Parts: sequence; structure tokens; C-alpha cells
Amino acid sequence: MFSLGSGVQCAKFSILSRASAALDTSATRLSARCVGVLSVALKEKTNLWLAVALMLLAFALTRLPDLLPLNFSAAYALAFCAGAYFPRYLAWGLPLGVMLVTDILLNVYYYHVPAVGAYMLTSYLAYAAIIWLGRRFTAKSSWLKLTGGGLLGAILFYLVTNTVSWWQNPAYAKTVAGWIQALTIGEPGYPPTWTFFRNSLLSGGLFTGLFAGAMKLSERKEAEKEEAEAEPEKEPEDAQAEESGA
Repeated sequence: MFSLGSGVQCAKFSILSRASAALDTSATRLSARCVGVLSVALKEKTNLWLAVALMLLAFALTRLPDLLPLNFSAAYALAFCAGAYFPRYLAWGLPLGVMLVTDILLNVYYYHVPAVGAYMLTSYLAYAAIIWLGRRFTAKSSWLKLTGGGLLGAILFYLVTNTVSWWQNPAYAKTVAGWIQALTIGEPGYPPTWTFFRNSLLSGGLFTGLFAGAMKLSERKEAEKEEAEAEPEKEPEDAQAEESGA
């Protein structure tokens, strides 16, 4: 015969079973969220070091003397992309530090001139302006916007350095015509400055586009991999939810 006491015990056991199942489901979801947070942090760190490696490689190749035309350099892209992709301390320290070290080495061992000079200040101010420009963008900006920003950075560098040259060089008249001469044909007896502008523009757009494209492709592949790994985990979670609701 069914007793009232046994019925109460069965009800209590059923309630406890459902509560236990609910707790297991909650714990599983919480664990999945924690894993997701750690995965995102690891992904961001991996992307950061990938960005650093790509930048340093491109910059090192373009700093080799006589390898590429004058003003055709990855330095503009390095400064801009560092501002867009890196945390604040790395955005300023990495490009300026790397450029300073390589400039000193080239001056001492290749050009045989003093390690540092006042003439370097203009270039570093221009690079700082490009980094500041890059800080106006983010890694989530579109590839087209980032490439356009790299082109704008190269234009900014050219305008700053050639304007300072126009102001300091007595060969240029201190007039609007003299400034335009400094930006176009340059000083007589030397290659026209517009060729330097062309090289700056081409290299700024090229290396920024390559770098941003590589980072976008890496992020897309990682997202596809995470989606593929997450699909098999959905079925056990759905099964647990159905059992707890039964």
C-alpha cells in the first residue's frame, strides 16, 4: 500500500534531483563562460605578438641600405599600425625605440657619422604625429580605412619633413612659391622631391595594406576555428537542458 510518508520522500528526491541537475547545468555554463573569457584573452595576446613580429620583419627588410628606393620604407606603416593595434605603452615605445636603435647603428657603422644629430628630431616628430594619427583608428576598423590611414600618415610625414627642410634650407625662398618648390622639384642639382613623395605614398599604403590584411585574415581564421569547435559542445548542453526540464 502506498503511504503518505513514502510519497513525500519521493517528492523530496525528485526536487533534489532537479535542483542538482540545474546546478550542474549552471556550473557547466559558468565554466564555458570562463573558458571563453580566457580564450579571448589568449587570442588577443597571440594577435598582438603576431602584429609585433610582422612589423619588425617588414621594418628590418626595408631598413637595409640600398635595398629599396629612397623613402620607400615600412617605417610609416610601422608607426601608423602601432598606433592602431597596440596598447598605449607599446604603440609609442616599439616604433620609436626600434627606429632609434636602427638609426644609431646605421649612422655609426654604415654612414660613419655621429650616432645622433639634431636633424633626426624632425623625423621623430613626424613619426610621433603618425602614431597619434594611428591612435584615432582601431584594429576593428575596416581594411579600407586602415589602408587609407596609412596613406594619410605617409602624406603627413612628407609634409612635415619637407616643410621643415624648406624653413631651414637657405636654398629655398621663404615664400609660398619656395615652399611649393620644396614639395615638388626640390633643390637644384638633386632628385626632385616629388619622387620621394611618390615612394612614401606607395610604401605607406602597401605595407599598411599588407599588415592590416594579414591581421584581418588571421582573425577570420581564428573565428572560424572557434565556431567549428563550439558546435559539438551545443548538443550536450541542449540535452542537459531537456533533462532538467523533464
